[in-house]
Amino acid sequence: MTVDLFLALLTFAFVSSITPGPNNIMLMASGANFGLWRTVPHMLGVGIGFMVMIALVGVGLGGIFEVFPVLHTVLKVVAVVYMLWLAWKIATAASDIGDTAPDAAPMTFLQAAAFQWVNPKAWTMALAAILAFVPTDGGWGLGIALVTLSFGMVNIPCITVWTWMGVQVRRFLATPTRLRAFNVTMAVLLVVSVVPILG
Repeated sequence: MTVDLFLALLTFAFVSSITPGPNNIMLMASGANFGLWRTVPHMLGVGIGFMVMIALVGVGLGGIFEVFPVLHTVLKVVAVVYMLWLAWKIATAASDIGDTAPDAAPMTFLQAAAFQWVNPKAWTMALAAILAFVPTDGGWGLGIALVTLSFGMVNIPCITVWTWMGVQVRRFLATPTRLRAFNVTMAVLLVVSVVPILG
């Protein structure tokens, strides 16, 4: 993997991990209601559970791509189109986070890890990352490991920010102008992360 592609991977991991989604909204609500330390099992469940998901998705797709190599190219194009669509959706998202009703207790590690398999954003992030950043010309296993570790390295600090900021982030992003600026910035970064994939 080239340095440019690795930086694009880190950018994609950052943008997809830091932007609002089911995990981040639930962690923000949990941090606001239960505090950072009581939310740690939930955070670890999200971070580690998503790393396991990426690895398993990558291994499963690896076998398919060995048999049908052209499928990788086709799906890479689909992943790029998806990322551009995601950038558009982020940039034009509603300028109000809305209210999230918290559970009576923080989510456990296993609950959070299992949630990744029913979280549409997690599936699309995992598929897009594997399809866009794992090479097919040798080193498939190493590529999967690099993508998985990169997401772990970036995702866990991002979700920690959402948890730690809790009420402050909710209050800050509750202003429509600030939320719009945040979303547009994230969308631009996501588009920038697509450029090396096309090279």
